Amino acid sequence: MTKIEQIFNMHRIVMTDLEFLTQAEHLLSAVEQSCDRINDETEADVDNQRSGGMITLSFANRSQIILNLQKPLHEVWMAAKSGGYHYKWVEGAWQDTKGQGEFFANLTRYASEQAGLPLKFTA
Repeated sequence: MTKIEQIFNMHRIVMTDLEFLTQAEHLLSAVEQSCDRINDETEADVDNQRSGGMITLSFANRSQIILNLQKPLHEVWMAAKSGGYHYKWVEGAWQDTKGQGEFFANLTRYASEQAGLPLKFTA
C-alpha cells in the first residue's frame, strides 16, 4: 500500500458524515465565490448553477465542469473535458485520490483550459 493510499484509508475511518458535509459545503461555497470574483475581475463569463450538492460551471464556449458530492464515499467528484477526478479531504485540503494534486489548483487549471483564459479558483 502506498503512502497516499494509507493516508486516504486513515482519513476514511476518521471523518464523520457531518465533518464531510461541513468541509464539502466550504468547498462548494468557495467555488461559487470564486466564480463571482472571476466574473467581476476578468473578461471570463463563468456561469455557475448549484443544485443541492452539485455545481455546474458553464463557459462561453458551452463547455462545462461539473462538481458533485459523493456523500457515502466522502468524496467530491469533478468532471471536466480533461477527465473525471475524485477528491478526499486529507490533512486540511481536498486531494485527488490518485495523487494528482489539490482540488483548487486542478480546478484552476481545468477551468483555465476550458475558458481559454487564466482563471484562479481559491479555497
